[in-house]
Amino acid sequence: MRRAVLLVGATLAAAAILMAGSTAYVYEPPTVPTVTATPPTPRRPPTTPAFTRSEREELTRALRRRLDDRADDLAISVRDLSTGLAYSYGGSLRTATASIVKVDLVMALLLQAQREERSLTSAEKALAERAITVSDNDAASALWRAIGGAHGLASANRKLGLRDTEPGAGGSWGSTTTSAADQIRLLSALTSADSPLGSAGRRYVRRLMGDVTPEQAWGVSAAGTGAELKNGWLPREKHGGAWTVNSIGIVEVGDHTFLLAALSERGATLRGGIEDVEHACKTVATALARASIET
Repeated sequence: MRRAVLLVGATLAAAAILMAGSTAYVYEPPTVPTVTATPPTPRRPPTTPAFTRSEREELTRALRRRLDDRADDLAISVRDLSTGLAYSYGGSLRTATASIVKVDLVMALLLQAQREERSLTSAEKALAERAITVSDNDAASALWRAIGGAHGLASANRKLGLRDTEPGAGGSWGSTTTSAADQIRLLSALTSADSPLGSAGRRYVRRLMGDVTPEQAWGVSAAGTGAELKNGWLPREKHGGAWTVNSIGIVEVGDHTFLLAALSERGATLRGGIEDVEHACKTVATALARASIET
């Protein structure tokens, strides 16, 4: 009996001790700090250069002010390959190509050789070089015959995506008519990987345009550096001897690559036509380059 009483007492005492120190033995999970997730800063979408309506209108007014004092008609089309910005003025003008068509003739010859799965012969290369680098008219006439005349040029131009270019009648390749927009399409066929003309042919034509004799390297070259170009100039009897002056090409302006085509007719002098073409090219290229920087 005494033993039982002692056991009960010991049990009660132990329970009392446990109850008295229970806080020391209660398990509490560690406190986990509350983390508030910070949403990621949204990324700004890349900006697309814009040439606003007001900027276009001001550029058009600037060109018009210049030409209002001149007798000639002028059209210009420009595309910035680096940004996609583009601008055109006088888009309804259709004028004779004069010698800028020589680029078109060489490209038609290259398309013909490409279709026949062959390279140009040494004789064909000599004609192409003379036609573009020194604007040799006899070489252009030989190229005209080699591609099949007006029919051959029209066929090539359909492949190149031209829409407004009409080959001259008979052997008059210089009286082929075109638009500034079509000449940009022709230049695009020299710079785009989607061109029907293969890369080797594109490089070949651009190399020739980059090697034009210095005295003929005016025109679009006024807009930038590293010009690859071809010019055309012709006093036309139908305009009373007034001048048609054209320039097409590819130039660099800073880190921008521009395609430019400027066509003019009815100019009183060759020098005046050149000045108008150069002024237009420089004015438009500068405005497009500045628009991309400001954006």
